[in-house]
Amino acid sequence: MAVLVTGGAGYIGSHMVWELLDAGEDVVVIDNLSTGFEWAMAPEATFYKGDVADRRLVRRVIRDHSVDAIIHFAGSVVVPESISRPLFYYENNTCKSRALIEHAVAGGVRHFIFSSTAAIYAAGDSRPLDEEALVAPQTPYGMSKFMVELMLRDVAVAHPLDYAILRYFNVAGADPKGRAGQSTKGATHLIKVVCEAAHGRRDHVDVYGADWETRDGTGIRDYIHVSDLVLAHRLALQRLRNGGGNLVANCGYGRGYSVREVIDSAKRVAGKDFPVAFAPRRPGDLPSVIANAARARKELAWTPRFDAIDDIIETSLAWEDSLSRKNSAA
Repeated sequence: MAVLVTGGAGYIGSHMVWELLDAGEDVVVIDNLSTGFEWAMAPEATFYKGDVADRRLVRRVIRDHSVDAIIHFAGSVVVPESISRPLFYYENNTCKSRALIEHAVAGGVRHFIFSSTAAIYAAGDSRPLDEEALVAPQTPYGMSKFMVELMLRDVAVAHPLDYAILRYFNVAGADPKGRAGQSTKGATHLIKVVCEAAHGRRDHVDVYGADWETRDGTGIRDYIHVSDLVLAHRLALQRLRNGGGNLVANCGYGRGYSVREVIDSAKRVAGKDFPVAFAPRRPGDLPSVIANAARARKELAWTPRFDAIDDIIETSLAWEDSLSRKNSAA
């Protein structure tokens, strides 16, 4: 049996591949390399360059590798971009996921783990969000993900496919062993941005909105270390294989850090200063988004290991050092 990881050359997907290989799994990857990097994947994984909607490719991979589980990361994730390019997001995230699910059913895949998002929740609630919170996506990105959740729910009724839907909060950090990290050029994730600024690869950091109703006026997010996140996925896979049944669970730490606090942490850990510029709020942003992840902790026996902001920043900065060395060698 093998696990198919879609988007396995991307940020989270590459960490997932390492996590599975470390656990002794046979891993196969499909990625079109639109945002990922072939060099970012563990060499022990079998790689196919292609699209998750490619019927012939996906069904051949499922058959040839006896795939029993799919962990689906492939998709687009930039919230502001989804507002300006909604049709692209519905095509890339929703339509292609529908095709992948169809191929999974046709190929007899039993387990499906989906990368969802806290962006499906309604705006305006500063309390930690549990899985029963009001779902009302404010952006095409959030809606494109929620539509896939609905498809999985319905497909699981009609076919022998069980699922785990993990709703991410703000993913950050890098593999503590230095094997993977956020490598996308022009990335918009705050922690990636501040670490690039600390390394001199950006001339400043933009803060979008300093007038939110938060403790210091800047937005608050629940940052989850990518290594803790992929551990939750592996535990979800284990749960499905053991007959645990379908699951929808938040992945976060239950506490948030403001933009100012993240910037302060980066300056402190790096021992460097960098300019900060304040800009207006962006469409689709929210003042505070924090997870109630009690269900994941209970159902998956999940215990985070890197849940301090300085730990997240430290591994991110170490990865930036690694990227600098890669670029110098090239």
